[in-house]
Amino acid sequence: MGDTQYFDVVIVGAGISGIGSAVHLQKKCPQKNYIILEGRERLGGTWDLFRYPGIRSDSDMYTLGYVFKPWTHENAIADAPTILEYLDETAAENGINDKIRYGRQVKTATWSSDNSLWTVTCEVAGSEPQTTIEESFTCGFLHMCSGYYNYEEGYTPDFEGREHFSGEIVHPQKWTSDINYDNKRVVVIGSGATAVTLIPEIAKTATHVTMLQRSPTYVVSRPAKDKFANWLRSVLPDKVAYFLTRWRNVLMQQYIYKRCMQFPAEAKKRIIDMVRDEMGPDYDVDTHFTPSYNPWDQRLCLVPDSDLFESIKSGSASVVTDHIDRFTESGILLTSGETLDADLIVTATGLRLQFLSDVQFTIDGILLKPHEALTYKGMMLSDVPNMAISMGYTNASWTLKCDLTCDYVCRLLNYMDKHNFQKCMPHTADLNMEREAYMGLTSGYVERAAGQLPGQGLHPPWKLHQNYVKDIFMLRHGKLTDEAMQFSS
Repeated sequence: MGDTQYFDVVIVGAGISGIGSAVHLQKKCPQKNYIILEGRERLGGTWDLFRYPGIRSDSDMYTLGYVFKPWTHENAIADAPTILEYLDETAAENGINDKIRYGRQVKTATWSSDNSLWTVTCEVAGSEPQTTIEESFTCGFLHMCSGYYNYEEGYTPDFEGREHFSGEIVHPQKWTSDINYDNKRVVVIGSGATAVTLIPEIAKTATHVTMLQRSPTYVVSRPAKDKFANWLRSVLPDKVAYFLTRWRNVLMQQYIYKRCMQFPAEAKKRIIDMVRDEMGPDYDVDTHFTPSYNPWDQRLCLVPDSDLFESIKSGSASVVTDHIDRFTESGILLTSGETLDADLIVTATGLRLQFLSDVQFTIDGILLKPHEALTYKGMMLSDVPNMAISMGYTNASWTLKCDLTCDYVCRLLNYMDKHNFQKCMPHTADLNMEREAYMGLTSGYVERAAGQLPGQGLHPPWKLHQNYVKDIFMLRHGKLTDEAMQFSS
């Protein structure tokens, strides 16, 4: 292990939120030096990791893009290479590339109140194959921007008979360029965002693609290109057009979400009626596109330009709603007795949620158990000093909340400098505060990880708003001092 290096701020993760955090720091806290620790060999996070066909955003780029960098591409729903290009441009324009240390897998973070410092320990590849060494950094503030799921593996249930299948089985998170689906029969297991993205792209050259689902998901179509935004950009400066489009989309998203929450039956009927309009009167929408839950109990799936519906109507794809009995040599046997023949099976069965990247945190010798903590303003944890977490919204674009979190961190750091504070820590004396689930979704990947996640309270600052406008007033313009936040030097 070499000498420990000190930085004012250590950012963990060079994905969309980590790059954003660095830009905010440079603009608003120019006196602070920082470093970004990235476990992989390239920036981009999600948008570099996933390589499956058709990978794209599932929300519009006018709200998924940064507040400080206009999205100027023609498509509002963008593919991964275009998003990665946007992130590369952001890093290059702001001189961030030199701040990133790649191949640093953070393993532990230890806080000492004696010197008000975090010591962050990474695992780095050694000079010999299959060997690793440790590298340590100290910092006054730690910003976790590492996302919320396991980059090493996705979630795949134990399918009986899997070993008997003669074809290829792949999880989308492990997709490689040599996987061939041309002129093949493909079964995609799942009905979430990954499945509805994959299927239209694979269906272009496969013999046939079947989406096999246990239960339906809400699927909504919208144009890939935003005509209003493109027109605005033709008559106004990019920044002005971006600002107006962004706010139009934010307010529309919030209006739709609020209507869904207040009138779930009406919202459900509206969404299902839109699918009926897409698929025609003879298609069994009740079986294949009518979920048993209300809108926004789980995230809605977005498909651009009705591509999934068009694939089904053309006959190149189909939907089967059933349960798997077991895999066979030639495909999948369903509990109904039907058999699906396949050459390739894609298990689009979800993510493994991994809160704080499974880093082991220790506070003055005491191991942090995140599930025992409460979230403060959706971006810090109770009794954890000098640490923020970038976590996006569940009902809107990820980056909206991350931008506000970064803004708040900068305000917090400047406030601490002004008053000569070295430590900030949210704390509640009410140990019996009533708690709610952190993410508020019933999605499988959330429920499987419920034991990892912190809780939230029933009122601010321990309550997550899931509302961008409210969070602007709380995080960008609200007071930094309240009864929960403790400062000390």
